[in-house]
Amino acid sequence: EVQLVESGGGLVQAGGSLRLSCAASGFTFDDYDIGWFRQAPGKEREGVSCISSSDGSTYYADSVKGRFTISSDNAKNTVYLQMNSLKPEDTAVYYCAAHTLPGLTLSPYEYDYWGQGTQVTVSS
Repeated sequence: EVQLVESGGGLVQAGGSLRLSCAASGFTFDDYDIGWFRQAPGKEREGVSCISSSDGSTYYADSVKGRFTISSDNAKNTVYLQMNSLKPEDTAVYYCAAHTLPGLTLSPYEYDYWGQGTQVTVSS
């Protein structure tokens, strides 16, 4: 069974850093693209970043470009999101998700499998 498990969320002050992890199991990791998404109170789910497990290509939302870095460790079937220079507006539940069709996208509707999320709270 496909499973995606996020970890690494927590409470951090503005300007601080967190590293989120997404551990995948139950599918061939190299066949999927992995994305990070977030949902803040009163807002729709927003694509943050994504990575191709096969060729390593990446994409970022403008709101996090230059601050967040996505990476993958294929041997561990794990994708990471390094978040630096965090802002209060980054506060959200962060989800990782997987889709199998080629072509990176930050549209949550294109993703097939989802984790349960991890809370990130940035205080000012």
